[in-house]
Amino acid sequence: MRIAIGQLAQETNTFNPLPTTWQDFEEFGVLRGVDLVEKMAQTNELGGFIQTLRSWPEAVEIVGLLRLFAWPSGPATCQTFERLRSAVVSSLQQAGRLDGVLLALHGSMVADEHPDVEGEILEAVRAAIGPSVPLVATLDLHANVTQKMIRHADALVVFHTIPHIDVFETGCRAATLLRRMLDGARPTMAWRKIPLVLPVERANTGDPASVSYHFREELQALEKQPGTLAAGLLSVQPWLDIPELGSSVIVVTENDLPRATSLAADLANRLWQRRNDYMPDLVPVAEAVAEAARCQEAGLVALGDGADSTNSGAPGDGTWVLRELLKHRWPRGALATMVAPEVVADAQRIGVGSIRTGPVGGVRDHRFSKPIDLTAKVLRLFDAKFVLNGHIARNLAIDMGPSAVLQSGDVFLIVTSRSGPHFAPELFLAAGFDPYTASVLVAKSPCGFRFAYQGRAAKIISLQSPGCAAPDFWNYDFRNIPRPLWPWDQDENLFRESLDGDLQELNR
Repeated sequence: MRIAIGQLAQETNTFNPLPTTWQDFEEFGVLRGVDLVEKMAQTNELGGFIQTLRSWPEAVEIVGLLRLFAWPSGPATCQTFERLRSAVVSSLQQAGRLDGVLLALHGSMVADEHPDVEGEILEAVRAAIGPSVPLVATLDLHANVTQKMIRHADALVVFHTIPHIDVFETGCRAATLLRRMLDGARPTMAWRKIPLVLPVERANTGDPASVSYHFREELQALEKQPGTLAAGLLSVQPWLDIPELGSSVIVVTENDLPRATSLAADLANRLWQRRNDYMPDLVPVAEAVAEAARCQEAGLVALGDGADSTNSGAPGDGTWVLRELLKHRWPRGALATMVAPEVVADAQRIGVGSIRTGPVGGVRDHRFSKPIDLTAKVLRLFDAKFVLNGHIARNLAIDMGPSAVLQSGDVFLIVTSRSGPHFAPELFLAAGFDPYTASVLVAKSPCGFRFAYQGRAAKIISLQSPGCAAPDFWNYDFRNIPRPLWPWDQDENLFRESLDGDLQELNR
């Protein structure tokens, strides 16, 4: 038995002016063939595929296609998209006869002139393998599901958690579903598109007080029921200015489309009814930082800077929070991060112990932020390399390039050359700090950072600030999204009107 595995994943933020190029994929590490299988055997969705396939009773030849992964950023260029699609198709053509294909996708990748990258990739894969070879793909729960994606995949298997701590397990679930197909199961998939986009800040599936917690429990219980192959709720990446934007529900049953359709419609209806439970409680930056200064004696205060979240595709060099941190005293230190290769180059040039005076930030994100002048000592130079575990990762190697620590009073600014997980405890540790003993730290993340800090921080505050990934996204200039769409449009009849249309479904 020959099963092919591969990955194409990048979460796009169309408000980020920085284009995603082939170099972004190369810097993260393009893997092919046996190299992919060996190096990704314990990592994320690919690791879940591999370990599950290896547990099958008969010998399975795992055919490595391509691992193409880039950190969230702006839309890919047309040239990059064409190269990605060509590389995926070429790897399939070279693979020979296949009994099944497992793909790890994100689901919210956009390229110039190609708003539905995953839909076009799945279309190209289906054309390459033919109609009879089973094709199962995994998706982040912030995927934007489209008609093309539904049409060309036999089944789509979705993360259940935010923070995303089930990426490996999602790969296992997808491989198990493929096995059931090879044993004769016929998947029937119902898809419900819902005219809403949900903020991320209150979507914590690990918090019993969150509505997402209960949806997660329900989806996991549903997948354990006989005859159910997969179930997912996708609240979508909000910062996509594209024509098919919207949340979705997917249910895959074993040859029981009426049941799949009924379950999907019920889940969609209840998500619509609970939409206001996702609206975040946000605190303006100056007020939040002042509050952190007042209560720091109780322990660490973690500030969630969703607007400049590198996990959400923001450029990562916003200065709004840094400006406020510099106005206060932090006896145990304030930790902030920034993507600024030009600042790292300056620090390397003048050396450790030297004083750098000049602008920082507001270069990559020049629309929503602006540089500030900072006089700071170059405290440390280091390479931001570590292995990420927790939100979005299991055993995921990260390399954010040459980096520097700048010190201005008791504010420590960790500056990296490349984007990455600017919330991660591993980043702060690599820079020489124990994040849990600081007075305050800034996590560039809307929700996922809570997995690392929820039980360790005395207080967590979600910030309201300008940026490419602002939590109040409905106030931004979207021009291509379908309307009406909640929360831009508040009409209570939006969902009722959509129910009057046809339920999108696939019966393969």
